[in-house]
Amino acid sequence: MAAGIEAACWLTVSVTELMYVPDAEDGWEPATEPGGLNPAWQASMFQSVGWPLYSFAYLWVDLDAVARRLRLTLESSWDGHGRLRAAFFVLEGTDFVATDHEGDAPGTYIWTRKGGPLAGTDRAASLLAALGVGPEAVRFSTWGGGTDLSDIPPAWSRAGRAMRKAVQSRQDFWDDFKTHPGTFVGRVTFESVAGFLNGYNAATEGELLNGFREWLADRLDFGSNLVWTRLVLNLAFPEGPPEEPWSAEDDQHAVDQLIRLLDEYFVSLAGGPTADGNPQRTRKSS
Repeated sequence: MAAGIEAACWLTVSVTELMYVPDAEDGWEPATEPGGLNPAWQASMFQSVGWPLYSFAYLWVDLDAVARRLRLTLESSWDGHGRLRAAFFVLEGTDFVATDHEGDAPGTYIWTRKGGPLAGTDRAASLLAALGVGPEAVRFSTWGGGTDLSDIPPAWSRAGRAMRKAVQSRQDFWDDFKTHPGTFVGRVTFESVAGFLNGYNAATEGELLNGFREWLADRLDFGSNLVWTRLVLNLAFPEGPPEEPWSAEDDQHAVDQLIRLLDEYFVSLAGGPTADGNPQRTRKSS
């Protein structure tokens, strides 16, 4: 099998249709429920945000077919090369990411972590076996000597072997998130939006929300000991948050106010005016 995988490093498939990927085997539970028959276990973007990703292979198969086979949940995001869909998963102790970028050629791009229990050809054998396809599914790869990387997609690094994917700036992220929050969180609620922002903030070591809680407390003239989510709700609902369960209108109002307040906060960092045209207040010194 390893010899076949090694030969696939140089293979270029000339067919015009993507290869068939069989459906999940009988008894395979979703990959988000580890411990069963499914060989894949899925991690979320939050769990995997610190992975250094290395380009591994381009497979002549559809990403939706990969997700259907391994019963993965595809997550939507973006990077410096545009919008993408991705699934982070583990096979035999090795971390993989399957992606496709908007505008890329058809197919599925596979990324992996440098560490792990398996060598390159063994990782490939494990992946292809789990997908139920042979080495002919590999258009090109980065394992094995002599691999031809002259036709790598734009999303891969120039070096192709040991570079991380580009990271968007905080402002680019925010412009995208506030316009299409549902792309990131699915069902848009105050809880889901705040949770995602907390996760993004943790992943960027506090870059996104640094100072936001203090800024909110200054707007309220109290609450420096409260979390930022509570301060946002105090501003969104001056008479107090509605009783749970919230209506869809209450949730949307809270989300709208959170986005508005964050917009004003980011403007304040540049010394600009608030949404009402007034200058930002300077926080009182203690």
